[in-house]
Amino acid sequence: MVSTAKEETDTTLRSGAPDSAHTDHHTHRDVSGGWLRPAVFGAMDGLVSNLALMTGVAGGAVDRNVIVITGLAGLAAGAFSMAAGEYTSVASQRDLVVAELEVERRELSRNPEEEQRELADLYRARGLPDELAEEVAGHLSKDPERALEIHAREELGVAPGELPSPMLAAVASFASFAAGAMLPVLPYLLGATVLWPAVVVALLGLFLCGAAVARITARSWWYSGLRQLLLGGSAAAVTYGLGTLFGVAVG
Repeated sequence: MVSTAKEETDTTLRSGAPDSAHTDHHTHRDVSGGWLRPAVFGAMDGLVSNLALMTGVAGGAVDRNVIVITGLAGLAAGAFSMAAGEYTSVASQRDLVVAELEVERRELSRNPEEEQRELADLYRARGLPDELAEEVAGHLSKDPERALEIHAREELGVAPGELPSPMLAAVASFASFAAGAMLPVLPYLLGATVLWPAVVVALLGLFLCGAAVARITARSWWYSGLRQLLLGGSAAAVTYGLGTLFGVAVG
């Protein structure tokens, strides 16, 4: 019985049968890439922050050119800030993971028997018989890179070859923030002289962004769209009121 189980396990390890069978039945979205979170966060942040900034300035009854300059400055400052922050955040996290991987690599080199026992204990905890757990751990530990990958997945929750790219995250943040922040500025650049076209375009963009995210995450598109619209609209209304109040006070 144990021999048969071992043969099946070895076949699985060589051929990747569970992954293949799993893929034949259905597919999954990419949830490990480094682009989705910064892109979504950047677009939403660009829309909401620049809309709020522009409505706050407009509430002070300033000239149209001031609103346009404010919107463009907010776009540039926010996009560079988002990119720098995202790059630093992802790079720092990546450096931490790489350092921990080096610790694990050294342990595999210095104490291979102990690391193999850890792996066997892990498979025992998951229900494999003692003998089979030992054999599987020994089989996997023959290849140092495979052993490192397995220990990294089990102990750190990461895959050594699938670490997020700081540059990809930074570029995604910059581009998405700039695209979102441009929407409330666009009507003014096309000749608008009042605030409401910018508000309408920005709120429509928020709804569409929310709906698009829902398509990716398989959530309700209308709920996600309305949620983003209400959040962005509330921020714009509050800052417009504050801008009006401050404009009256300063005036």
